[in-house]
Amino acid sequence: MSTTPGQIKFDTRKKRLQKLYNQMGSEAQHMLLEFAEFLAQRYEPDIQEIGKPEIIPRPESETVVKAIQRLSASYSMLDKSLILNETSELMTQHIMQGRDAVEVIDELEKLFVDHYQKLIAQNLDNNND
Repeated sequence: MSTTPGQIKFDTRKKRLQKLYNQMGSEAQHMLLEFAEFLAQRYEPDIQEIGKPEIIPRPESETVVKAIQRLSASYSMLDKSLILNETSELMTQHIMQGRDAVEVIDELEKLFVDHYQKLIAQNLDNNND
């Protein structure tokens, strides 16, 4: 659940690179992408170690918002931007359409497990290439 110094350093570099990329014109962005592809082909990728989820037990009664917070903490290794649309859709179904909270939370738990399993599979595929 805690972040490591390596993660913080990576996140900072990632944000810096994204900021620089966003400041460039389209031609410079294209050149940067080509250079990144060149480097990716030339150098072996770092093997990404994906931690196991630190599952926080589900309380007897829980709101959908609290469930999302609990699952985000349990699956801290997931990129939340990749599940934002699905999470938002489920939250909207609960708030706007009156879908039962327990049902939505069940589906959220499945969503986080599915995305974790995809991450593990992608990591295995990348390490076997």
